[in-house]
Amino acid sequence: MHIEPGIVTGAKLVLSYATGAVAAGCAFKLVVETVRAQGIVSLAVRTVATTVLVFSFFELLPHFRVGVSEVHFILGSTLFLLFGAAPAAFGLALGLLLQGLFFVPTDLPQYGMNVTTLLVPLFAIQALAGRIIPRNTAYVDLQYRQALALSTAYQSGIVGWVAFWALYGAGFAADNLASIASFAASYALVVVIEPLADLTVLALAKSLRGVTADGLVTYRLHNGA
Repeated sequence: MHIEPGIVTGAKLVLSYATGAVAAGCAFKLVVETVRAQGIVSLAVRTVATTVLVFSFFELLPHFRVGVSEVHFILGSTLFLLFGAAPAAFGLALGLLLQGLFFVPTDLPQYGMNVTTLLVPLFAIQALAGRIIPRNTAYVDLQYRQALALSTAYQSGIVGWVAFWALYGAGFAADNLASIASFAASYALVVVIEPLADLTVLALAKSLRGVTADGLVTYRLHNGA
């Protein structure tokens, strides 16, 4: 979901810095809560794990440019369910930054937009999970409809932010609207596949419950709230 260079330029980039800063502030708030719950070592280990995974997702999984952005299998809901919101947020932000620094420096001016696009939907599915998943239900016991709701919400958030940045930067011209529509349509495949990935990973985690150290995953993975 990398916003293509040249869509938002000049003074308009200031807004992306502002939204990126707000997203970072929300992520740091989650850090405080996570450290209180499982400790700083657990947070650090999970953040390293999510960063490596995100970097691998961006570089190794299939991705292709469609319209105003790129389509990626980000697996944001999977990261959230396995590692928790704070490690997932920092993993997404750091993985994206590392990719820009080492492989795609032309993406760096768009970093504020891209990190906003990744993190705000993550915060949204954290709130959604609190509403649709009973407190006594561990994440490994999720049903398909719950995983689908989380994944769909995350991907819808990404599409919504991409559309916002494209309209903000390039306006409502017919070709821009067509590019946004083609990008949104391409994410239908992602919405179908990612809940299956969530359930597959959760089933594996459930089978490994006895050998999975609590500090390496979010507490909620194997326990009710």
